[in-house]
Amino acid sequence: MSIVVQKYGGSSVADTTKLQRVAERVMQTRLSGHDVVVVVSAMGDTTDELLALAKTISPNPDRRELDMLLSAGERISMALLSMAIRELGGNAISFTGSQSGIITNDRHVDARIIEVRPFRVQDELARGKIVVIAGYQGVSYRKEVTTLGRGGSDTTAVAMAAALGADWCEICSDVDGIYTTDPHLVHHAERIPILSYEETQELAESGAKVLNAQAVEFAKERGIAIYARSAAGPLPGKDPSEDGTVVRKFGPRLPGSVVGIASEKEIVMIQCRNVDRLLNVTDDFGVPGKQLHVTAAGTEQDGISMVVSKENLHQASNLRTALEAIPARWDDSMGAVSIIGTGITASHQRVLQGSQALRELNVRCFALATSSFRITWLIERENVDRVVQFFHRIFIENANPVVP
Repeated sequence: MSIVVQKYGGSSVADTTKLQRVAERVMQTRLSGHDVVVVVSAMGDTTDELLALAKTISPNPDRRELDMLLSAGERISMALLSMAIRELGGNAISFTGSQSGIITNDRHVDARIIEVRPFRVQDELARGKIVVIAGYQGVSYRKEVTTLGRGGSDTTAVAMAAALGADWCEICSDVDGIYTTDPHLVHHAERIPILSYEETQELAESGAKVLNAQAVEFAKERGIAIYARSAAGPLPGKDPSEDGTVVRKFGPRLPGSVVGIASEKEIVMIQCRNVDRLLNVTDDFGVPGKQLHVTAAGTEQDGISMVVSKENLHQASNLRTALEAIPARWDDSMGAVSIIGTGITASHQRVLQGSQALRELNVRCFALATSSFRITWLIERENVDRVVQFFHRIFIENANPVVP
């Protein structure tokens, strides 16, 4: 039989009632003729609650011990879901990340998968079982428990789908796909039927609560289609884009088209004149920079500006102490708003349009960064929501047709 990998996020397994509904959907998939592997996140806000619990003990918890604690959430979900499937007559077995063969590098809190050895998963599928896997976690080559960072269950699912040669990977949550922006913020946000791997990666890296960026990277490398769907919705039909979002390789949109607006409030800008010392300190604390801006030595503004996501700062107070010794400036007042689309910087039209919009709103821009698929403005955090709403209006709702 063909193999299908399904991932269910924290909101879709938030309580036992929702877990039972997921079990029913898993059984539907099995009865439709597929071998099924299910990857689950921790229930509801369990990960945040465990992290908060750790902070009551230590303001700067050790990253290894943090992994030991946080990985417990997914183990609870996998065992309960396996029980629920068995109550419906299914033959299910649950595995931790290490038991399922997820091998990572030796970083804690934000490890990367380097290999998948799914031998036990394949054996149980051959025995006719539904395999339930704890997402977000793996084991390093040193046999240490590791976690994959926020959204890491997506990465587990796609990596496992690649290793098993699955027909597709279904990412199920409480929404029916990926939207042009946060629907809670913009009521006119629209579901996007099809996205390219690159567009989806940029949305994820820019703060949109969509698929995990590393998961999309895996899918792109292996050519796996990802179906982003509602956990409460039906199984995918002949055209999965009709009631969800399909992420795959496809012909590019016209250059300059804006497909989505993303924003991020939980960021910090670190500025320093000593480039080497700043990079050494951030590496010592395992803090990756989202954006780096280096100005040539000898100029008035020489040095480096680094934008860091707060979700990667598990030892923030210790990091700030180390940065003060360099010295480096810590600015916690900014947010970021990005527009994403294929060939968005093919001309400067979108940069000019967005910058003009900020002037109309009387919003100051502190920095600008671009890639082939993204333009990002750093602004005051208090203005982020207002800018997202205005950008959605001019770039999505009232967008001028792109001339080829």
